[in-house]
Amino acid sequence: MAIQNSPAQDYVQSDYSNAGRLKANASSQEQKFIENLVVESIEIYGQDIYYVPRTIVNKDSVFEEDSDGKFESAKAIRAYVNNVEGWEGQGELLSKFGIRIEDKTTFIFSREKFKEHVDDSVTLNVEGRPNEGDLIWFPITKHLFEIKFVEVERPFYQLGRNYVWECQCELFEYSDEEINTGITELDAIETAFANAITVGLVAGGTGTFTAGEIVTGGTSNVTAEVKSFDSATRTLIVINRSGTFSVPETLTGGSSSASWTTATYNTIDNQNLEYDQNNDFETLDNDIIDFTEANPFGSVGSTTDNTI
Repeated sequence: MAIQNSPAQDYVQSDYSNAGRLKANASSQEQKFIENLVVESIEIYGQDIYYVPRTIVNKDSVFEEDSDGKFESAKAIRAYVNNVEGWEGQGELLSKFGIRIEDKTTFIFSREKFKEHVDDSVTLNVEGRPNEGDLIWFPITKHLFEIKFVEVERPFYQLGRNYVWECQCELFEYSDEEINTGITELDAIETAFANAITVGLVAGGTGTFTAGEIVTGGTSNVTAEVKSFDSATRTLIVINRSGTFSVPETLTGGSSSASWTTATYNTIDNQNLEYDQNNDFETLDNDIIDFTEANPFGSVGSTTDNTI
């Protein structure tokens, strides 16, 4: 069989005639070769990470923000960490609000592998590319980053195409989002930092609530996730509330079928934060400010106050 070395379909002829002018900057074979080199480089020098897409729950039409985001899946993929000398950003920064950790980094994905491992298997808010607001879990250092910006044109059209997504990320600041990805270390962030509220229960309930199950209020239809339950003290601690429970009302466990009646309920006493002081301020403020005063600046000119 004769071997024929035929030129690529979208080749460039050297005589620059109209018939041979190129339809692209390079042949598809050359572009595929560069793409394979990029994939191989990231596979060799990259790190295993998890891409965590955001599910929008309640989008603000004015600020275009989602205050109640969910993260319900995580996809393993290989990414290149752009700075091998450590995190970028200002690091540990002492501000008037205390110490802030402002680590930043840049993750680079192969477009081909991103489509294969992420885009084809999950629904993204903007299909076909990494999304700002999505998260990246870096298991080696146990850091969780949020994508702030996706650079789509760097490097700039090598041989007429782009081959990577460059994601500029900052350390994620948790704000009571729901995280249920199936990765234990990642999901533990929610358990440790979510707003955890104590519900006091009336004696005489049945069954035992289990951690992680959903309880539902019989009157309010409010749902919440159980963090812990102590039957001896009749104390239920919940996270991820959909609203405010009524007192009294019957709470029923979704999987345990336990049934208890609420007795007390405090929405500002967060059990997860050691330094949370909302409940302290609410309790002590009456000793500082007299809220019985109708006008703390006096009643000058009043036609009803005869003391002035």
